[in-house]
Amino acid sequence: MTKEADVDVAVAVDWGLLLSHTPVPTLVLDESFCILSASKSYIALSKATSNILIGTNIHDSSLDTQQDQGPNNLLLPTVDAVRTAVKEAIRAKTVYVHPDIESQDEHVYSIRAIPIYNDDDRLCYVKVEVENTTKEFQRKQELNQRLSTSETFRILVETVKDYAIFMLDTKGNVSTWNTGAELLKGFAPSDIIGRHFSNFYGDEDRKARKPWIELEVALQDGRVEDEGWRYRKDGTRFWANVILTPVYRNGTLIGFSKVTRDLTERKAAEARLAAAYEESSKLKSEFLANMSHEIRTPMHGALSALTLLMETDLNPEQRDLANIIDESGTVLLHVINDILDYSKLASGTFSISADVLSISDIINSVVRNFQTALGPKTNLEIFLDPALPATAQGDPLRYRQIVQNLLANAAKFTEEGYVKVRAKVTDEDESHCTILTEIIDTGIGIPAFSINTLFTPFTQFDTSATKRYKGTGLGLSICKSLAELMGGNIGFRPNPEGKGSIFWFTCEVRKFKDISPSEDDKERIIPIITEKDLGAEIRKISKGKRILLAEDNVINRKVMVKMLNGLDITEIDTVGDGMQAVSLACDTSRKYSLILMDINMPLLDGVGATIEIRNAGKRTPIIAMTANALKGHAELYMAKGLSDYVPKPVDRKLLFKVLLRWLKDVPPSSVQSMI
Repeated sequence: MTKEADVDVAVAVDWGLLLSHTPVPTLVLDESFCILSASKSYIALSKATSNILIGTNIHDSSLDTQQDQGPNNLLLPTVDAVRTAVKEAIRAKTVYVHPDIESQDEHVYSIRAIPIYNDDDRLCYVKVEVENTTKEFQRKQELNQRLSTSETFRILVETVKDYAIFMLDTKGNVSTWNTGAELLKGFAPSDIIGRHFSNFYGDEDRKARKPWIELEVALQDGRVEDEGWRYRKDGTRFWANVILTPVYRNGTLIGFSKVTRDLTERKAAEARLAAAYEESSKLKSEFLANMSHEIRTPMHGALSALTLLMETDLNPEQRDLANIIDESGTVLLHVINDILDYSKLASGTFSISADVLSISDIINSVVRNFQTALGPKTNLEIFLDPALPATAQGDPLRYRQIVQNLLANAAKFTEEGYVKVRAKVTDEDESHCTILTEIIDTGIGIPAFSINTLFTPFTQFDTSATKRYKGTGLGLSICKSLAELMGGNIGFRPNPEGKGSIFWFTCEVRKFKDISPSEDDKERIIPIITEKDLGAEIRKISKGKRILLAEDNVINRKVMVKMLNGLDITEIDTVGDGMQAVSLACDTSRKYSLILMDINMPLLDGVGATIEIRNAGKRTPIIAMTANALKGHAELYMAKGLSDYVPKPVDRKLLFKVLLRWLKDVPPSSVQSMI
């Protein structure tokens, strides 16, 4: 055997081994398309034997019948796919790949047909390779789906016109630009891409580094949302809502997404609404201010006349009646002030003081006032817990106001039977105790449908035109606010003894200790200072103090001068208008420790006078004294340069506190530098 023959035999042996053991399922067809050989991998895949495969023609019609009967086909993945691949390979005389063929076994295959010709261009064999490409096909489908989704999203973003949606790079430079951004901001993509997004902000925001701070906050918090003015290419501005979100890919920051909405119209609508509300609020405030003056003026006259009456010789019965009028008038004046204070009524907030409070005394006083208000068939009874503290620290006015209001309702709605007032201690510790007060009656009761709205402002369970019982519907709402401010609650339940009601409320009061408090206790206990104590303190520091009193009412000037004289303050200059007040306050030869400034004065009011005094560099404490006592007045005056505020009618104790606050430890020589 020649050397060349040895090589041919060796090659033939290697070729057979290759066809038999190749891991790629393979068939070899002759020129008439009969199967000459099949690899072991193909036999395993088709679950057929080599005896059945060898000699089978791929165009045999029995293969079609076999294919219809089930998944165990000789030609995989399908008969038609193998025939097509062979046909196309022969037609093109080159390798043909038939991809992504779904078979009955729920796998995906590709067929590779390779025609083999001899030197005379005669077809000798066709090699058919079958490969399972299921995983690759699934990955390709997922990728196509992602690409399709991304493309859909890109088209959506680019075509949205109502929102500016674009991307920034990691440094804040614009990297994409959609139609909405172009319409809203006026920049074409070529104008803005590559430029920093701070171009949309005003000079003030850029000086404050707002754009860069927003990027930092977005990185820190995951997003940032802001509203403010943004600027278009032509310099016009619009009110924008902006959401800035960092974008990551595989944990690496690739930029920021930015969504901008034009809220200019909404901003304008809000401004119009706010202006309308402010105008309405202003009109209401002016009305309430006028009502406050109109109501408190006769009240002040009545109480002043009563004070003069009580200084005359009265027999015991007359003095007792005068005391009742004094108590009722004082409470009524405070109640009127609260009801007319619009901001307090709207917000449900009231001031709470810490004074000496006696539950028993208040209840007895209120009950005494209502003795004559009840009908002859109604009994008024009191039940007081012996454990009630003789005195405690709380707000006697607010406690009295609640009891009086609830008792008034009970008396109004009870024509026969009884009205009871019961007070007891329900809880206590070393420093506090909780007082439960109940008003029990046998009146008409409360309809079930009204129970849930009892404490709602302006609500009445009988709103008909023929209702017997009149009222504003504010009383219970005010009681609820007061009870909550005193650390308690309020509620209602039907009288279990029959018809009628039980209104109850709780409040928390601070105990007074009989023993000397420790240093820690002294810090916790709010000291109770009487008017007499305050007057004594002022007298200790009154020497050398000089006061300027600006008051246009002659009687008020005389009363105030006498009151100050009683505090050993004798150096007092008085003026009747704001112009004179400015003149004396700015006179360098006069050193005032304090200025008492009326607000409503001729020529120049108290606020205007204060502004001129402050503009002249004077820092003398200026105390506003005015009948403008609605909420917001004090804040307004303080903002204009006044140091403090005392409403009229003047509460002597409050006035003394204010005087002491601004005169204490302030020598006349240094008072001008005081703010």
